[in-house]
Amino acid sequence: MLPDVMKNDLKIVFCGTAVGNKSAANNAYYANPGNKFWTVLNQIELTPLKINPHEYKLLFEYGLGITDLVKSKHGVDNVLNSSDFDCDGLTQRIIHYSPKVLCFNGKKAAQEYFRRKDIIYGFQNEVIGRTKIFVAPSTSGSANRFWNINYWFELAKSIR
Repeated sequence: MLPDVMKNDLKIVFCGTAVGNKSAANNAYYANPGNKFWTVLNQIELTPLKINPHEYKLLFEYGLGITDLVKSKHGVDNVLNSSDFDCDGLTQRIIHYSPKVLCFNGKKAAQEYFRRKDIIYGFQNEVIGRTKIFVAPSTSGSANRFWNINYWFELAKSIR
């Protein structure tokens, strides 16, 4: 779907489940106006301004990257099958690029990656090579009932 925004030695790489329908149509990450991702990055001061979805490659300028677990199709989580998730591919990319932190944007991506349901927000005990793993509440508008920006502030503080 969308190309990874990854290179060596990034501070954080964000990972969602799959590109949503609006993002696929607009060829841009987190393009649905109901998604808080770009606003949150600015609020927690990982970016000095709010990046527009079509400017997603600007993440490199701030030491940030972005990818997804599902690279073969797009859509909301409930249309994805477990076989769609390329967990081994994500592991290989993280080992290769070695960011300081891999942040799952929402529990669903982390649950698929770890193949278990009992995921908590915050830093996980597991690592990938030298990369720490963090799970943040989803920025999707459909996950508003779980929203808590404090975890995002914790993530930002961890790389300062």
